[in-house]
Amino acid sequence: MRRTDLWIGGRWVEPARRVPLRNPHTRALLAEVGYASAAQAEQAILAASDAFAAFRVTPAHERADILYRAVDILRRRSEEAARVIAEEAAKPITAARGEIARTIQTYLFAAEAARSIYAESVPMDAAPRGERHTAYTKRVPLGVVTAITPFNFPFNLVAHKVGPAIAAGDTIVLKPAEQTPLSALFIADVFREAGLPDGVLNVIPGDGQELSEVLTTHPKVAFVTFTGSPRVGKIIRAQAGLRKVTLELGSNSPLLVDGGFSPAELDRIAQETVAGAFSYNGQVCISVQRVFVHESVFEDLLARVVAGAKRLRIGDPLDETTDITALINEAAASRLQRWLDRAVAGGAKIHCGGRFHGQVMEPTVLTDVPADAELNCEEAFGPVVVLWPFSTWDEAIDLANDSKFGLNAGVFTKDIERAMAAAERLESGGVLINQVPTYRVDHMPYGGVKESGSGREGVRYAMEDMMDVKLVAIRHGVFTTAE
Repeated sequence: MRRTDLWIGGRWVEPARRVPLRNPHTRALLAEVGYASAAQAEQAILAASDAFAAFRVTPAHERADILYRAVDILRRRSEEAARVIAEEAAKPITAARGEIARTIQTYLFAAEAARSIYAESVPMDAAPRGERHTAYTKRVPLGVVTAITPFNFPFNLVAHKVGPAIAAGDTIVLKPAEQTPLSALFIADVFREAGLPDGVLNVIPGDGQELSEVLTTHPKVAFVTFTGSPRVGKIIRAQAGLRKVTLELGSNSPLLVDGGFSPAELDRIAQETVAGAFSYNGQVCISVQRVFVHESVFEDLLARVVAGAKRLRIGDPLDETTDITALINEAAASRLQRWLDRAVAGGAKIHCGGRFHGQVMEPTVLTDVPADAELNCEEAFGPVVVLWPFSTWDEAIDLANDSKFGLNAGVFTKDIERAMAAAERLESGGVLINQVPTYRVDHMPYGGVKESGSGREGVRYAMEDMMDVKLVAIRHGVFTTAE
């Protein structure tokens, strides 16, 4: 049986305790995972702080080369990495391979960003008393970054924090999700092989409640980046004080579908809606959850979405034909069962799915969900999609905005005026025209408004958040130069 340790200061460290890690789908025991204590979290922060003194002045080309070498290693070990995801997160193996391909791209973007840290000159004489001053800005690394990551993309969402931090010249303490520590330890080994200096990346699996306070309040921590639930995000924001914080939180992403589409076009929209709603069991922050469809095509699109959901295959994560697997834990399944029961009691109609097999929830399509039901107004984070008809475009936008979240919103329309109205009025961090909200490429800015968080990911944007802008101003012509 595999027994894991902590990665602190460039060496493997005996943990405070070990806990069993099981495959969510098969319940097979995968490892005895080493958990850090709060004292060991502080040890990791101090190791990162010590490493920062040298890493902050490491030339950009050397930081980029480390990231390029990590990419080469990850490419070589990609199938091994995909299997780690499939086993510890129960992500279907085909989706796991897709995640590794994206992770490679994310680290490539980070390598390129490290070589492209630009600042600007400041025209001081634009203001009175600015004459005889030359000024410029420079971007400087902040210091120790603590990164708290979720289970659903255990390689790529780690990459979105580790990659920009390395590119910036920061050092990192990474606390992965309790269910997916093996991915984080795998990437620590990748960077060890790539030649990342000791202490720059530290990986400490552990209990979030036990470790969060030291990770967010320690005086050596300069920046906190967290992806997870709004409830925990609010706690982290309160704990972090004046530190810079990036929070990528939840959503119940809307998709607006206009009228005027042909049967073939509706086929394509339905296919993309099904993929956006049910990929990795809907356990995606920007999973399609609320679909608002013009009444002229509502029944046609509903029938297509239901048919597509019924075609999805439940199976083992390592089976090449599997689409749907177990939810991440029993608590997630129990919560979704309660929410579904309450929605149905309030009048919701189940068109397909709605049944549970242990931790597996069948892909579920609903209509007539009460406006105040959790499956409408909270983040489902499961294989559930709710469809609503609308009459006017203004009504559709208002329905989409009737949410405490605002991460991504998707729109399908052939009308440029309606597309522009959606782009202007939808309250979200991103508006994707003729695309589902689940769409993301890893260099675009990504983040939300309202309870979906603050700050932006997307490699360059995250890297710049992990740096400070320093002004350098030089007054000249003050003294006579001695001959």
